[in-house]
Amino acid sequence: MKKLFLAMLICLLTAGFVYAAEKGTAKEAQDMVNKAISYFKANGKDKAFAAINDPKGQFVKKDLYVYVFDFNYVCLAHGANKALIGKNLKELKDTNGKQFMKALVDNAQAKGKGWEDYQWTNPVTKKIEAKSTYYTKEGSYVFCCGIYK
Repeated sequence: MKKLFLAMLICLLTAGFVYAAEKGTAKEAQDMVNKAISYFKANGKDKAFAAINDPKGQFVKKDLYVYVFDFNYVCLAHGANKALIGKNLKELKDTNGKQFMKALVDNAQAKGKGWEDYQWTNPVTKKIEAKSTYYTKEGSYVFCCGIYK
């Protein structure tokens, strides 16, 4: 009986780890940004940003999370790292020296939507990984969600 219980416990723990390490897709990232924008339009800035900031909420899934910037490069909402909220991240660089937040916000202003590539810490694996973030401009905000490659 102990062996059966131990085997079941190992299976449950392993299944949880496999699920947690599952990577989101480009389509899922785009869908999450679109869902966040729809929620923002329906509920307003305060309620939307609070929902995006909830690490157990509807805007965090697998290794995906939504975050929002204004055109001054200030983080207004972040599903994976609340410590970034309120900070100007224009000068933030990835491990290759790329000012990716400046590029992301500037490209959103110029193009409206698209993808930006850089290196970033995956909140699930805690390792620096190649990341591509989908962004969409909505009013004076940039809604983002990235995938780890």
